[in-house]
Amino acid sequence: MKYTIVIQWSDEDQCFVVKLPEFENVMQPVTHGDTYKEALKNAEEVLELLVESAIANNEPLPEPKTFGKSFQVA
Repeated sequence: MKYTIVIQWSDEDQCFVVKLPEFENVMQPVTHGDTYKEALKNAEEVLELLVESAIANNEPLPEPKTFGKSFQVA
């Protein structure tokens, strides 16, 4: 899958929190982990469930962002 996964440390929560920018209709952050690796694993699982759910419900999937379209390097 070519979707964006944003993982950031949260001082407030004392864990890594995950956002999935293409899935704005889902509560953000969508998951977390005590380690970066755990947060990434959880993010991949949530992303897989979101895609499977959209397909099962015959809903359109969001367009994946690409580096050239969503980021500008200064």
